[in-house]
Amino acid sequence: MTAASSAVHTDAAGRFYSTNQLADDAGVTSRTVRFYEGRGLLQPQLAGSTRVYTHSDRARLQIILRGKRLGFSLDEIQEYLELYDADAEHIGQVLHIRHKAHERADDLRAKLKDIKDSLHELEQIERDAIQNLKSKGVDPDSPAPSLRPTHQNETPKEGIDP
Repeated sequence: MTAASSAVHTDAAGRFYSTNQLADDAGVTSRTVRFYEGRGLLQPQLAGSTRVYTHSDRARLQIILRGKRLGFSLDEIQEYLELYDADAEHIGQVLHIRHKAHERADDLRAKLKDIKDSLHELEQIERDAIQNLKSKGVDPDSPAPSLRPTHQNETPKEGIDP
């Protein structure tokens, strides 16, 4: 076994990960890891021709995935990571993420309000439809008939399969 391949499998605190190991550990595909590498969010070292990722890269991937899950763009995540690298005390990073988290929470609150308003409107439409059907003596829970008109005497247009 070469030094490079044994380093990829080292299990100490300074563990190195191959692309597949990092991807498996994070629950993503190796293609995803390479995509983030291509965007400059991950910067593996090379052991010969093999990409190796450090514990720090593993933590960065977790931050990237969390940021994506919370709805941040890759550019916003990259800004955050750059601040982390530039500020040893992470004050700029913490201020930045606080501001971005507040903005994102406001966006989600606005979307939630829109969803609640739409849901309320749809529920009102349903209540009105039920009342209308009942007033006509129709069971509102009966299956809806097909709304597509059927034209039995209509012949298909040439070149179009029915």
